[in-house]
Amino acid sequence: MEIVLLRYLSFTNLSIVTEFPIALTHLLAITALIIAIICLTFRSNPVYLVDFSCYLPPDSLRVPTANFIEHCEASNIFDQEYIDFQVKILERSGIGFESCMPIAVHEIPPNSSFYKAQEETEMVLSTIVKDLLSKHNINPKSIDILVSNCSLFCPTPSLTSMIINKFGFRSNVKSFSLSGMGCSAGMLSISLVKDLLKVHKNSVALVLSMEAITPNGYTGKVKSMLMANILFRMGGAAIFLSNRKQDKHKAKYKLQNLVRTHLGSDDQAYQSVFQQPDESGKVGVSLSRELLHVAAKALRTNISELGPLVLPYSEQLRYGWSVIKQKIWFSAGQKGTYVPNFKKAFEHFCIHAGGKAVIDAIEDNLKLHKEDAEASRMTLYRFGNTSSSSLWYELSYLEAKRRMKKGDRVWQIAFGSGFKCNSAVWKCISDLDPDLRNSWSDRIHLYPVEIPKVCDH
Repeated sequence: MEIVLLRYLSFTNLSIVTEFPIALTHLLAITALIIAIICLTFRSNPVYLVDFSCYLPPDSLRVPTANFIEHCEASNIFDQEYIDFQVKILERSGIGFESCMPIAVHEIPPNSSFYKAQEETEMVLSTIVKDLLSKHNINPKSIDILVSNCSLFCPTPSLTSMIINKFGFRSNVKSFSLSGMGCSAGMLSISLVKDLLKVHKNSVALVLSMEAITPNGYTGKVKSMLMANILFRMGGAAIFLSNRKQDKHKAKYKLQNLVRTHLGSDDQAYQSVFQQPDESGKVGVSLSRELLHVAAKALRTNISELGPLVLPYSEQLRYGWSVIKQKIWFSAGQKGTYVPNFKKAFEHFCIHAGGKAVIDAIEDNLKLHKEDAEASRMTLYRFGNTSSSSLWYELSYLEAKRRMKKGDRVWQIAFGSGFKCNSAVWKCISDLDPDLRNSWSDRIHLYPVEIPKVCDH
């Protein structure tokens, strides 16, 4: 009996010893498979900015202040009081004599019809799409994703449908037309494409950003609505993006971070930029007095999420320590919270050229130097507020000035109705062509210029 039992135990132990390595091998294989799946699922998909193109209006569409005054008086739309108000704001707006308005606005009186609005959008979008596609010898049928954004003009068929029809995109192109999302919509389009490129591998995308000026002139007597007549100008940008490996070597930039902030739950923020009819039924976009305060709050919220992603630990620690000191020692709070040195995270800044006051406020709040906001100020001066495309004119300025070097990081800051603040961080991954031609090339040697507090006309 003892002999039988010993034989049983010996065979049992032997089977356990021989089976254990097989079970361990299986376990290791399964673990490796799970890790591989997790890595493939959560790995960062690259988004490359291959190139972009900004619309350059013909000189015949320029609107110097003198022409603006003459046009207002000849159109017989406004009383002299409201002409004087608009001129006073325009003189101090930081917008120069080269900014342009669409053809319909040059008519007397201005023609804000649907057909003229269509004419403007087709003129801008067709030009920049043709320029970008021809520059890189891109077949329209190779485009997988097409996104457009235009806040205040939303026709049927859509703007993307217009481009698909004109250039002959293929039938299964994934197209999206965004509207009503304000000056920050350009970054929202990039965000949408980023998410789409996560799902659709080996794909390329085209983003079109513009605002239609023609149908949105305000002819009433509410001063907060007259501001839009003064600030907004004609422009647009086309951006070519890709996640294909073969495009890495010819791409200019790689997307590092994109952070979106929306303060729409706050009534003051929601109403700070608002399209509505006045008492006489005339529709316009009202810019509230609290706009700068709202923009500052939106930027702070956005930075609180972006900062930990881009700032070195030394700056994060200094900021955290200043917050702690404020809470513990009341006197420390009188000095204010430490503002991180964002120049340690970025070499270049593109602040939405929404207006002189916006650029000044952001420069002051972020403790930037004058040259850090140069691209924004010069864009506002030459092109005016081109809404969602202004950030691309600013990036064009930096390229034309040959300031963008391989390895440099640029922070694009967009603001828009809602109220929204969106940030995109790009890293330059190529040595840019020193002979590149863009919307600034013809006059870049004349810039920067000294912008007077009150422009003479």
